Formats: sequence, C-alpha cells, structure tokens
Amino acid sequence: MEIDQVRRKFAGMYGPGEARAFIGPARINLIGEHTDHQGGYVFPCAIGLRSLCMVRPRTDGKIRLAATDLPGIVEADISDLSCYGRIPWGSYQLGVMHVMQKRGYTLSGMDLLYDETVPYGSGLSSSAAIEVATAFAVAALHNDRTGTPIDPVELALIAQTAENDYVGMNCGIMDQFASAMGKKDHAILLRCHDLKYEYVPVRLKENGYTLLICNTKKPRSLITSAYNQRRSECEEAFSCVKKAAGIRFLAEMTPDQFEEYKRLIIDPTARRRARHVIYENARTIEACEKLRRSDVQGFGELVTASHVSLRDLFEVTGPELDAMFEASIRQDGVIGTRMTGAGFGGCSIAIVKDANVPAFIENVGKEYSQKTGLHPGFYVAEIEDGAREIK
Repeated sequence: MEIDQVRRKFAGMYGPGEARAFIGPARINLIGEHTDHQGGYVFPCAIGLRSLCMVRPRTDGKIRLAATDLPGIVEADISDLSCYGRIPWGSYQLGVMHVMQKRGYTLSGMDLLYDETVPYGSGLSSSAAIEVATAFAVAALHNDRTGTPIDPVELALIAQTAENDYVGMNCGIMDQFASAMGKKDHAILLRCHDLKYEYVPVRLKENGYTLLICNTKKPRSLITSAYNQRRSECEEAFSCVKKAAGIRFLAEMTPDQFEEYKRLIIDPTARRRARHVIYENARTIEACEKLRRSDVQGFGELVTASHVSLRDLFEVTGPELDAMFEASIRQDGVIGTRMTGAGFGGCSIAIVKDANVPAFIENVGKEYSQKTGLHPGFYVAEIEDGAREIK
C-alpha cells in the first residue's frame, strides 16, 4: 500500500487522530554470507522494499498490533511483555519492545499498523525490517518524552537481541544493521566482530549494469534449525583452531592460516564450514576493493564464487536457488550472481548488463519454471537509505 492508504486504514481501524510513520528497509547482501555470526565482514545494503510501521501512543498501557494484510488485532500490555515469543504474528515487534523496556526505554501504550512490501520468506530479511521499524517508532515516542537522541546502531543491536533471545533465531547483526544504517547508492562494509564499518559506493548503474533480485518463490523452510546447526559447526571448528592460530573469532583466520591449521579440525563437515567462512571473508574484502576501483567485472566474478562456496561448502542453497543460479549464469550480459540471505530458498541477486535485462527475465523465468514448477519474481534493486520517519 501507499503510505496515504495505510494512514486511512489506520484511522479506520483505530479512530481519527495523528499517527507517525516509520520505515524499516529490507536488505540484500552483495557478498559476505554466513560470515556475520563468525565475526567476519559482510557487505549489505538497504533496498526499497520495506516494512512500514504506523504508530500512535495510548494512555492505558495497552499495545495493539495489526497488519494491512492480516485479519484481527493482537493485544498486549506493557506491564508484562515477556510471554509473546511464540504467537503466530507479532512476536518480533513485542520482542523489540520487551528488550527496549528492559534497557530503560519508557513504553506507553500504543496502536500500531504494519504494511509490508517485502515478499514473505524471500530471504530479504522482512523480520529485521519489522524489528527496526518498530525500534525506531518506540525510540521516537521515548524521545518525545525524554529528549534522548535516537542511536541507530543501538537500535540495530536491540533488534538482533530480540530475534536471538525472544524469538529464538540465533542470527548475526548484519540484517538489522543494514536496515538501520543503510545509505542510498552505497553498501556497508561491516566487520561484525566490533561493528567497524564504512560506506562503499556501488556504481553499477554508472557502468551500465542493473542489480536484479530474483525471487525463487520457494519460502525458506526449517531455516531456524538449519541456521543454528551451521553456527554450531562453525563454533566446533573455531574451538579446534583458536589456540593454535591465536584468533578471537573464526573469521579472523586468514586463508593461509586455515591451510596451515585445518588438520586440527577433525570433523570434515566442520572443516568445510570453516573453509567457507574464512575464504568468503577474504572474498568480501577483495570485492570491496574491486568496487572502489570500478572493476565491476572482477566484483561480479567474486559474487559468483560466493554462491559456489555456499553451495558446495556451507550447503545452504538447495535445488531452487541452484536452479536460479544455473539459469542466471548462462545468460548474456550477466557478470555475477549468487544467493543472498541465509539460504534454503528465498532470493538470489544478479548483476546484468542493462540492455540484457528484459531477455534475462524472460529466459531465466522460463528455464527456472520448467525445472522447478515455480514461477519466480524479478525486481530491480534500488539501494536506499536506512530506517527513518516519513513525515
């Protein structure tokens, strides 16, 4: 929905009166996948797809949540927000509020209405978009009462804590950080160990390329258990090499160090997971250097190598993402393509010469559908600013 439509729906649901609108963008990760939970570098950007949170304070301590595409209203009370982690919808929002309340933010009652343009289960981090939009809305109301400045990095960390501890998804910081801290036409080179970051211009348009999002339309399934398992395997690898290599986190190890100490990782699965993390971290650093030099061809080659590693070493792609990859890489004008996000379905990205975009969409859509029986979606990825209030 357009924002004015959401405002009208809010008034129809909760009654007349001024409401404020906050956006939490979705994100794509250009390269650096499954390195964030091991302290490594990632390279995400915020995009135009978003979660919109319309909010108005109440005076009775009641929280009411609704969505434009779902029936009913979820109700909670600010006196106890600890028990909503397993509800069908609303746990992400209430989890953020619970963490903020524990960290000293003053909560009033509030009416909230959410509108999403992020395809559900697409791997573009609709959960982080919802969490960050909620955090900015609550922080703004808190700011009205206290004058406390809004700290986007703090809100990203709060959103991650809510997803880890309240919802039970043991994610890294990348998704929430990208949603909170995005910058138009830039990606963020973020070192997840200490949140050191810098903005790197993404000049694909200037060089005649379009960044496409390719939605497999395969919702991610069993992602929580599989994701947590991959993290556990990485931790096992780290425990085997940390003392000998003198490292504080797995992604601190260089490829040369890995080759020297890999024999200490006895379990072959854990060794493969570590190989991906360490070499992907090095690829991410190199990829940013390619972009700084406007070497988009070299950048694209590293993007493609990332998918191969995620497929063969980290094993998080699956038949649909691999079918999309194989169809995409064969097209004229494609210089790089890979899955983006946690995997097991969702989306990939492709860097395509402008003139070849229509043929790419037609050819890949046809080939992918013939192979999987699913009908994909394609979107031009516009790199946008991070979370913000819409006046």
